[in-house]
This record gives sequence, structure tokens and C-alpha cells, in this order.
Amino acid sequence: MDNQGKEGGFMPLFIILLISLAIASLWDTLPFIKDNVHKVLDPSAGALLNWNMTYGFLILIFILTFITTIAQKYLTDQKTMREMKAEQKKLSDEMKKFRHDPEKMMNLQKESTKFMIPMMKLGMRPMVFTGIPFILFFRWFMDIFTILGNPKFWIFSWFWFYLIMSIIISSILRKVLKVV
Repeated sequence: MDNQGKEGGFMPLFIILLISLAIASLWDTLPFIKDNVHKVLDPSAGALLNWNMTYGFLILIFILTFITTIAQKYLTDQKTMREMKAEQKKLSDEMKKFRHDPEKMMNLQKESTKFMIPMMKLGMRPMVFTGIPFILFFRWFMDIFTILGNPKFWIFSWFWFYLIMSIIISSILRKVLKVV
């Protein structure tokens, strides 16, 4: 399997990370960022939260997770990811057979680590497109839920509720949409 050049580099991800950090840190310092995001999200996403705090937030989590899953599906080379995962699975099965042979195990682990960087690069590519919008959403969530007195969603803060629900929804969507 030849994935030369398919996985791309880390530079775009690094640039998006820097821009995201700048947005997050300048949120309160540069009001035009915060004000414009609120102008867009208050009447749209805010309407869902005003309708019903928990169910509105669940709908927002579903929408954001759906966007992330779609980005993962169409912005990564799914064929290459499947091939790499299949190869890793084969190596993992071989490692189980040779777990009592340290030398063979070491060689198999070396072989397995060859896939880590390319897979990580392929898997991170969608973050280049979703990183900044998600930072804007999270800063908006922080503002809104602070104004609303940090409400609990069942027993969780908004952040933990988002994290748990997005993991659950993502795993379902990934199966349904056949995303590696």
C-alpha cells in the first residue's frame, strides 16, 4: 500500500490551531469577534436553547457531531484509512500469537508504529476545516451558559454533557455512515 503524499503535513493543522487559540484568547479583548458570533448564533442556536434547554442543546450537539462526522467521511481518504486499519489489525493479531517471543513482538511493534503518523495525519485533516467554527461555538456556549447561570444537563455541566453526548452520537453516526 503506497500512501506517499496522501496524508499531507501538520502545518495547516498547526496554523488552524494557532488561529483557534488566538480567537479563544482574544474573545473578550476584541469585541468584534464576540459580537459577530453572537449576532449569528443567538437567533439560530440560541433559539433552540430558548425553546428547551436540554433538547435544544442535544439538537445542537447532534448537528455539530453530524458536521464533524461528514467532514471525517469526505475529507479523509477512507480507502487508505481502511487499508491501514486492516493492516494494523493483522499486526495486532500476529502480536497476540507471538506475545511470548520478545524479539518477534518487538519487530511487529516496529511495523505497527509505521502506521501511526500517516493515520494521525489523515485523521486530523478535517480539523483544518472544522477547528475555527468549533472554537467559535465553544466560546459562544461558554458565554451563553455563564449568562444562564451554568445550568446542569441532567447531572452534568454543559461541557461534560456535550462531550459525553457527542461521543455517543458520533459512534452511532460513524457506524450508520460507515466512517473509518
